[in-house]
Amino acid sequence: MSQEKFPMRIRYEYKEAPDAKPQYAHGVWGGINAQGEVEINFYTECDKLPPFSERIVAPDGSFGHEMAPYDENMKIVTRHIFSRIIVNYHTARDIMEWLEDKIQVLDLESEGAPYPYEGGEPDPEQ
Repeated sequence: MSQEKFPMRIRYEYKEAPDAKPQYAHGVWGGINAQGEVEINFYTECDKLPPFSERIVAPDGSFGHEMAPYDENMKIVTRHIFSRIIVNYHTARDIMEWLEDKIQVLDLESEGAPYPYEGGEPDPEQ
């Protein structure tokens, strides 16, 4: 019976796309698609801009105050989707576990506990 020899460890090296940049997210929206994958849409929010604004011009050429059409009974917020990610079940679970680990570290930091890893870096085995 032949026994396969597996490597002692695997190294993952990271290459960053030239246009990769940090993005800030106010939230996430998504769900399960027809293929059973998780769709994640990260967004930022801002107040909706009016479709136009106007200023009255006086006979002497001076400007009056700026006016824009607003519905005082409704506030509209625009969500700008900047990243759409689709992951399978296993990757979704990995993301969930990774986030839980990071949140646990943040919880410890907010309680005044020292950073739980030596050298300021997490143990890759955890």
